[in-house]
Amino acid sequence: MNALDLRSVSKSFGGKRVLDDMSFSVPEHCVFGFVGTNGAGKTTTMKMILGLLKADCGEIDVYGERVSFGATKTNRLIGYLPDVPEFYGYMRPKQYLGLCAEIAGLDEKSAQPRIAELLDLVGLSDANRKIGGFSRGMKQRLGVAQALIGDPKLLICDEPTSALDPVGRKEILDILRKIKAKTTVVFSTHILSDVERICDRVAVLNKGKIVLESAMGDLKLQEKSTSFTFEFNREIATDEILRVLRENNLEPIKYETAEHTIESLFLGVAK
Repeated sequence: MNALDLRSVSKSFGGKRVLDDMSFSVPEHCVFGFVGTNGAGKTTTMKMILGLLKADCGEIDVYGERVSFGATKTNRLIGYLPDVPEFYGYMRPKQYLGLCAEIAGLDEKSAQPRIAELLDLVGLSDANRKIGGFSRGMKQRLGVAQALIGDPKLLICDEPTSALDPVGRKEILDILRKIKAKTTVVFSTHILSDVERICDRVAVLNKGKIVLESAMGDLKLQEKSTSFTFEFNREIATDEILRVLRENNLEPIKYETAEHTIESLFLGVAK
């Protein structure tokens, strides 16, 4: 069964066509990457899925139920993480998730174990200070927890890793990968390495149209080069492997450092 279906969806703003006859489907229990440059229409698409924007034409179904503009009933099936989640800075994580649970209609007896489970999932079990003092990465992880509080069948994340350092990105991606057994995940991004890392399927949006939709495995088979990802927890290890690679004429395409922690090193090797 598909978690999400969009058929011939179009949207214009002020006479400018932003989405043009867009169609794609998201199978249940997968991580689906929605890829496009900034301004490509990814956020517009997500707002239409949530019933916050009205499509000019076309149909959107969530688990077979039609999305309607306004107070759509399909949102009971959806958890949503916006690109910049907002919080009450004076609250602590348990207080904030307690408020979210109340809004979601959970009674206190079922809310408390759910809150504990989610804080453990996102690595914030021991974070008992006020949210206002959280780093961007901690806030993003708390945002994932609030999006999951109602045990949604579909989780929609808008650019969840865009402003994070490599370590923060890895933490978010690891969480999204863990939850796909219970929750279908759709996340938008312009970071291709994030898509390659965790996605089962991908759709590429360009000039308002889906120009590619494919299983990740099929897409990799079409590649003309082989790539590897190495992860280290000490900078000295990266310096050593860079030296060895360069001695063998294998120059890395990209490597990233967050303080003294190396998150990843990417290299392409021609076949």
